[in-house]
Amino acid sequence: MQLTTKEPFRKYADPEQFDRIVDRESVSEMWKNSVALYPDAVAIEDDGKKYTYSEIEADISRFRSLIQRGGNKMRVGVYCPNSYDFVRAFLAVTTLGCTAVILPPQLDKMTLFGCVMKFGIDMLICHPSLSANTEILSAKRPDVPVILSDAQGTDCVDMVMPDGDDPCVIMFTGGTTGKSKGALLSNAAVMQGTVNGCYGLWDVFSQRYLLVLPLSHVFGLIRNLMTALYTGSTLFICRNNKDMFRDIAAFRPTVLVLVPALAEMALNLSKKFNKNMLGDSLKYIICGAAAVPPYLIREYKRAFDITICPGYGLTESANLVSGNPEYLDKPESVGLLYPNQQVKVVDGELLLKGRNMMTGYVGEEEEGVYDADGWFRTGDLVRFDDDGFLYIVGRVKEIIVLPTGENISPAGLEVKFLACDLIQDAQVYEDITESGSHILALEVVPRAPEIEKLGDVDAVKTITEKMEEINAQLPSEQKISRIIVRDSDFERTPSMKIKRYQKC
Repeated sequence: MQLTTKEPFRKYADPEQFDRIVDRESVSEMWKNSVALYPDAVAIEDDGKKYTYSEIEADISRFRSLIQRGGNKMRVGVYCPNSYDFVRAFLAVTTLGCTAVILPPQLDKMTLFGCVMKFGIDMLICHPSLSANTEILSAKRPDVPVILSDAQGTDCVDMVMPDGDDPCVIMFTGGTTGKSKGALLSNAAVMQGTVNGCYGLWDVFSQRYLLVLPLSHVFGLIRNLMTALYTGSTLFICRNNKDMFRDIAAFRPTVLVLVPALAEMALNLSKKFNKNMLGDSLKYIICGAAAVPPYLIREYKRAFDITICPGYGLTESANLVSGNPEYLDKPESVGLLYPNQQVKVVDGELLLKGRNMMTGYVGEEEEGVYDADGWFRTGDLVRFDDDGFLYIVGRVKEIIVLPTGENISPAGLEVKFLACDLIQDAQVYEDITESGSHILALEVVPRAPEIEKLGDVDAVKTITEKMEEINAQLPSEQKISRIIVRDSDFERTPSMKIKRYQKC
């Protein structure tokens, strides 16, 4: 089975820029190249300070001296909120040939200690604001040194050049069962994910990114931070999402990396105040981590000439598997496959191999993750169209099996109701009537700007009628028996995905 290539993306990019997108073997190789090409360009803006590529390299070369005493094969925990300190720590660890274990800043002291034990962490880099959470670790494991992220090294230490197969980072993931675990990504995997972020945009180099997603999430780390550094771009770190629009007005980003819920919120506010809240400089919104409603794609282009680029990925695939450059003609698709992957579909499920795939989970195995031939089972139900564009139609674990034996994909049904512009979000689930019958139920969240257009019309009645019209077109086994119009949002995960109801 042949590997995918980058060539399908060529026609969507400036020719000169496309030829500059080349694979790198390691974070060290990428970072060395970026420092050489963009020494005086500002790489990071944070907390009122600007740091050029060459200044950051000088800084992390000294920080490497604090890490080096433990050797070049350590696992080093990075326990920092979004900040320049995170960037410095991550680059220092990975360019020294060590493995960075990314620890979400919301971990409490007991969970932090448990993670250090589970992942075999040899050293911890901790932000000063989180230092109180290291008390248990220091008491029980004094052999694991804790370095504050603002510590200053004195000696300069050159970067190490790891091989592509060498471990690079361990990221938290829900895996295919939702149980939290650590996915180990090699240097080659991280770099493939980083380079994939360059495909599908006409101009990708020397952009201005604003960071609002957590760097402890693979979407924030790979597509927001690493692709920005690969392309000689500037990354402005928004420390508090409540300040996002203020920071956007001041920094004027050209690219934002957002989950759909944040993109929807920004669009709603822009319509409410009759002002583009994302700024007149913005060209692209890279949108993922959840399904992107076609409504968002159309409205951003119509109202502000902003391109939303939907995509698909997993922590286990170093974030990026596919991206959609035909966002207007195929808005329901998650796009074309990125290069250096092998793909097959078995019983509707997407299976992957490739340079971007994880080495495995750390400290535990998840039964059923790989098939007998070593293909990674994504758990996603998919289809491809005749042009090779990928569509996600559901999740294996979310399939509803009705008493009739019918298998129902909630996501496949939800997309039909989400085609109505009055609907912002939807959830289909199995419910039980008072008589004990198993039925399909639908809950929807109205889209505020579209509802306001209705004026004095009964919104709940109108939405219900629209949902019934769609419902009437469905096959009998897929028909919804109960429709509920919510007056509040669904409960969401930290990555802003809707929390699905438990099966009956």
